[in-house]
Amino acid sequence: MRQIITHFTDDDLYKFTMCCAVIDTYPRTQVKYSFTDRDHTVYPPGFAEAVSEQIAMLENVVITDEEIAFMRRRCTYIPTWFYSYLKGFRYDRRWVKVSQDEEGHLAISFEGCWSDTILLEVKVLAIVSELYYMMTGKADGIDYEAYYDKSYAKASRMIEAGCNFSDFGTRRRLSFASQDVCVKAMSECNKAVAGPGRFVGTSNVYFAMKYDLVPIGTMAHEFVCAIAGMYGPLMANHIAMSVWSKTYRGALGTYLYDTYGWRIFSLNFSEDFANMFKGLRVDSGDNRRQLDLIVDKYRSLNIDPRTKQIVFSNGLNVDEAIEINRYASDKCQPSFGIGTHFTNDFPGIKPMNIVIKLVAVKITESWPFYSLTCKLSEDEGKYTGDPSTVRRFLATLHLPDRVV
Repeated sequence: MRQIITHFTDDDLYKFTMCCAVIDTYPRTQVKYSFTDRDHTVYPPGFAEAVSEQIAMLENVVITDEEIAFMRRRCTYIPTWFYSYLKGFRYDRRWVKVSQDEEGHLAISFEGCWSDTILLEVKVLAIVSELYYMMTGKADGIDYEAYYDKSYAKASRMIEAGCNFSDFGTRRRLSFASQDVCVKAMSECNKAVAGPGRFVGTSNVYFAMKYDLVPIGTMAHEFVCAIAGMYGPLMANHIAMSVWSKTYRGALGTYLYDTYGWRIFSLNFSEDFANMFKGLRVDSGDNRRQLDLIVDKYRSLNIDPRTKQIVFSNGLNVDEAIEINRYASDKCQPSFGIGTHFTNDFPGIKPMNIVIKLVAVKITESWPFYSLTCKLSEDEGKYTGDPSTVRRFLATLHLPDRVV
C-alpha cells in the first residue's frame, strides 16, 4: 500500500508548539486519546488493518535537516533545544490501537507519554480521511487542475473582500495532493491579485516550507483538556495561559478560549492576560455573538478591541468568512482559518466528520490511575468525552446538563 504520510512536518504547527510547551512543563505526563466519527461512518472491510499499516509506516518518517532549517527560520519563537528533541523523535506503533466492529465502525486510541502521543493526532486523522476515499474509490478520477482553479477563485474572492485567511485543512483533507493544490493555488493568487486581504499562510508546516509561507498555529483544545483533567476545569484556562506564556514569553499569543465555554474563560481572562495575548480564536458558537462577548470583555478591561486579532475557525466557507469580515472589521482585527472547505470541497464528496480528542490524563507515570477529562465548547454537538465525565464537568462549571 502507498504510504500516505512521508514527511515529518506534514502536520499542523500547533502540534509542534504544544509539544514544546508540554516538554517544558509536563514532561512526565501520560495521556489517552480516543477517535470519534460524528457521522458513524461504516468503513470498508479491512480498513482498521490498513490504518494500522499506515501507522507502522510512520516509524520510518523522521525530520530532515531541511525541515529543521525552515522551522528555525520561520518559527523563531521555538527554543533551540526542541529541534534536538525532534531530531531524535521516532513514532512507535505500540502507542496506537486500531479496531473495527462487525458493522464496520472504526475505533482508534492512543496511550503514552503526552510529549510523544501529541504528534499522532493530525497525522492519523489525515491517514483515516485519505484512506477512506482511496478504499471506497471516491478519490478515483479527481480533477486536480479544476481544483486548482476552484481554490484560486476562493482565494481571489477573499483577498478582494479584505479577508486575511489561512489554510487549516490538514486533518480532514481528501488527500495530500488536494492540500498541495489548494495551498499552491492560494499562494500564487496572493502574489497575483491586488486587494485589501491576503493569504497569510498554512497550518501545515511541510506545505509552508514547500511554498515558503508562514506556518500558522498556536494551540488546541487538548492543552486545556489535559490541564483540566489534572487540576479541574474551573482554573484550567488560567493555568494554560500561564504555562503558555512561560514557554513562549509573549509570542504565539492567540488563545483558543472555548474548551469549556465563554463564561468560565471570561472569568479567568484577567487584564494581564488580555494585554499579554494578542488575540483569541473563535472555534464554536455563533460567530457574531462570540465576537460581541469578546469585544465587551476587552472594553470592560479598558482595552481597545480594535487592537486585538480575532481568528474565526468554526467550520467556515468563503461566503461565511466574507460576511463575518464585514461585521467584524470595525470591531477587531479579524482573520480566518478555514479547513475542510479548502482541502475537501469536491463534487459528490462528503467530507468526513472525525476527531481525535484527549480523554484521560495522569500527571506522571508513577500515578496508579488516570483522571478522565472532556471537551465542551459553545456547541453542544462538539462535546467530546465520556457522558458521565461531561456531566461532571458541566456541574462543576454550573452549566445546564443537556447531555443525551
